[in-house]
Order: sequence, then structure tokens, then C-alpha cells
Amino acid sequence: MRCPFCSAEDTRVVDSRLADEGDSVRRRRECNSCHERFTTYERAELRLPKIIKSDGRREPFREEKLRSGMSRALEKRPVESEAVEHVIGRIRHKLLASGEREVSSRVVGEWMMEELKELDAVAYVRFASVYRSFEDLNAFSEEVERLQNEPSPEVRRRQLKLLPDSGDKDD
Repeated sequence: MRCPFCSAEDTRVVDSRLADEGDSVRRRRECNSCHERFTTYERAELRLPKIIKSDGRREPFREEKLRSGMSRALEKRPVESEAVEHVIGRIRHKLLASGEREVSSRVVGEWMMEELKELDAVAYVRFASVYRSFEDLNAFSEEVERLQNEPSPEVRRRQLKLLPDSGDKDD
């Protein structure tokens, strides 16, 4: 690894630790020329599927776009950034686990709405109103009514699952 300070190519690893809940490795390195220390992160490179847009275009999956959409929906809402990162990680995991080379943006949008519904009802309605292109106040109020008739995220979490989630492991 090249030193970011003097561009020398001879650096050594001083310390390695797991980071991001074991998804990456944090390494402290020292340059053998200038003796400056710096940190690098190593993560497995997995190919994410291309996203098929509604007009048929295909583009690489970009977490920044997901984060931006969530930020707009969550603006001025009491949700911690750590929770947002967990949601993005779960969506990214679903993309990887799909095993597909291409995934419709519609599918990703639905995943986002499921996650927002669990995270914050107001953010969910904000996102759904744009995503589903609510044409009038009636469509907006129907979505709010549907949300009110569902059990809250806390109640759903406390309920026993009849079937394991795709990510659950049998014991």
C-alpha cells in the first residue's frame, strides 16, 4: 500500500482489527520511509447487481442515492444516523443475497418503503407519497389510513414468527 504522505510503496501493517461488525478489517500502517502512520479499511469486494430504472436504463447500485432518498424522507425526524446505516446495509445485503445480475429499481424502492415503515411512519408516508406519485389528497389519506390499521413496528417485533425470515438460521 502506498503511503498517502510521501507516496513510498514500502509500508507495513502495525495493527489489524475487525470493523463494521466484522464486515471489514481496520489496519494501522506505518510508512518505512517517512514513519507516518495511517489507517486503511479492507472489505470483501462483492458484485452488486445493476439497477434497472423505470425507463429501462441500467446503472450501478449507488448507496449514496439510497442514503439521499432516506435523508429527504427522514428530514427533521428523530432517527439516528446509525439506524439509517443499518437500513442501507440490510438493503445492500438483500441485493447481494438476491444473486441476480440486475434488479428493478421498483424492488429496491419497495424494500426501502418496508424499512422506512419500521423506522419512522412519517418518513414512510413522505417517501411513499413521492415514490408512488400520489395524485391527490385522497391517495395520501388512504395510505395514512392503511398505515394506522397495521400493527405498530413494536407490536410486530414482539409477535412470534410463524416462518423464519430468509436471513434466519435454523437452530
